[in-house]
Parts: sequence; C-alpha cells; structure tokens
Amino acid sequence: MKYFIYMILGYLSGSVMYAYLIPKIIKHIDVRELSEDGNPGAANAFLHAGIPVGIVVILCELLKGAVPVWAAARSLSISHLLFAPVMAAPVLGHAFPLFFGKKGGGKAIAVSFGVLIGLAPNLNPALTLAALYILFSLIIVIKPHFFRSVITFLLFAVLCILDNELPKSVAVGGFLLSGIVIRQHFIRYKGEHIDIVFPIHRLFKSRTE
Repeated sequence: MKYFIYMILGYLSGSVMYAYLIPKIIKHIDVRELSEDGNPGAANAFLHAGIPVGIVVILCELLKGAVPVWAAARSLSISHLLFAPVMAAPVLGHAFPLFFGKKGGGKAIAVSFGVLIGLAPNLNPALTLAALYILFSLIIVIKPHFFRSVITFLLFAVLCILDNELPKSVAVGGFLLSGIVIRQHFIRYKGEHIDIVFPIHRLFKSRTE
C-alpha cells in the first residue's frame, strides 16, 4: 500500500507545471504560446522568461522529481519491483498533469533528472544520463533537440537494463521514465531531419589546413 501512496504523491508532485506557472506569475507570459514547440518546459522558461526565472524553474522541476523519490527510497525497499512505478510517477505526472487539463504536459527531461537525483547516494543513473547529454551535445553533436533527446534516453534505457549493478527495480524505473520522455518528444515531432556534427574533427581539420 505504501508504494501506491508514493506513486500518487509522485504523480501529484509531477503534475505541478512550474515551467508554465512561474513565468506566468512573475513575467505574465505563457511560454507555450511564445515557444516554437509549445512545450511548458524549463528550456522555454529560460529562453522566454530570462535566466533568473529559468533557474528557479529548473530547481523546482528537479525537486518535484527528486523529493518524492528520495522520500520513498527512505521508507520503502528500493529493490522491490514496485519501486519502478514510484520512479516513473513524477515523470508521468509531468507528461499527463492532473492540474493542467487538456493543455497537455511537457517533455519531462528536467523532472527525469530530478527522479534520478532522488536515488542519492547512488547517483550513477543521473551521471549516466548527464554524460550521454554531454556526449551528444559537445562531442558527437546531434541536432535538432528532438533527435538528441530521443537518442539519449533510448541509450539510457538500454544501459539501465544492461547494468547488472543496478537493482532491477531501478533499471525498470529508468526504462519506464525513458519511454515517457521519448513519447512526449514524438508527439511534438514536426518532421525535422537529423544532423550529426563532429566538432573535434572540424577543429582538427581546420588546424591542418
């Protein structure tokens, strides 16, 4: 019963759309209307509401995923398979928010990081996801954002399942939240084409010419 209570609490926490509410309250703007993708997410809060508001938003988005998972990990067995939907609940709440009606949720990237941070002191899943984003943002640059995020979370899901050191519940939880994030990206896909750039190769080539 405790697992289901934390699932509900996590879902309710995820349903609070800070990236929409905070810019609306402070700047009186709707980031969905100003952005190209209509996503009520932290990136659009940074872009359209400014850096200070964006920082507040990203912290709230991280916390709404981290706090319920962190609390659950300290009162439940993290190895129980029901811990997987506990991890997925805040991400599900962000994607299908109770308090946002038919307007729809966001892509759930920040809250996913928050969920993984909530697994502390085991930060390996969070660091793995961060490393994948850095890899595909700086070394093997995948554009546009749609493809970068989909590939990142797809590989993250695979790595979770293949990591024998992770509890199966955490691996399944990582797989579930990845599926939600990928789904949220596909519903906003606008037919973009993938572009892969190798900045290091270009830098080396420019120096040799």
